[in-house]
Amino acid sequence: MKFPAWLPALALLAAACSSNAIVQQGPSDTLRAYARALEDGQVDEAYRLLSDDAKRNMSLEAFRRAVKENPAEVLEIARAIARPASDPLVTATVAMPDGDELLLVYENGQWRVDAAAIDLYGQSTPRQALSGFLRAFERKRYDIILRYVPDAEKEGLALGEEGAAEPGAGAPDAKAGAPGAAKPAAAGGTELTADKLRASWEGPQKEQINRIVQAIRAALPTATIEETGDSAAMPYGAGGTVALIREHGVWKIRDF
Repeated sequence: MKFPAWLPALALLAAACSSNAIVQQGPSDTLRAYARALEDGQVDEAYRLLSDDAKRNMSLEAFRRAVKENPAEVLEIARAIARPASDPLVTATVAMPDGDELLLVYENGQWRVDAAAIDLYGQSTPRQALSGFLRAFERKRYDIILRYVPDAEKEGLALGEEGAAEPGAGAPDAKAGAPGAAKPAAAGGTELTADKLRASWEGPQKEQINRIVQAIRAALPTATIEETGDSAAMPYGAGGTVALIREHGVWKIRDF
């Protein structure tokens, strides 16, 4: 049976709050109380368990009407909520000024910092990969920057210094010099190394790369990153776009 779109949303938005009739001790208790209220027809009690955001989006009258008009679906989803497949995992995400996102996990009555907080050069998400790349660039860790280069660009290709485009007079979205925009080397090719990347990015392409990196850094905290399968893209600057690909389960920068 297909549920109306609002039913799962209400279940996900249910949160613990004070009530004279129901006392919650954790996420499972709240879900069970919400389900029990729906099953018993205590619509107002169920509504009290919704988050403030849910209540702003649906008034009590609208909630009552939705429950009344869909009794079978409400009963079915209430029973499903009362029997969760696993214990709820409570997490919180904190946005950092540089665009990084820090995950916290609620365990044994206390908030704990997730292990990702110590992964300074993570690649599990496109945003994390860009943050790690920027951090590595700032510290001139070219050995780490190579982690963000797709395999095909590292093996048998070198960043061509002579063929690199000169810095343009305007937009920082020129493609030459991007980790994945390596230039074919002489016949046979040469593997891209940290030393070669350093020589190019601190040499002929220094001004261009610095301009691009600054634009990406400025855009990252608020930019929307579009993901499509194993590809992702983030706009920056005056028409620039960072293109990423997922390779071996981690995100790498294909082009900017």
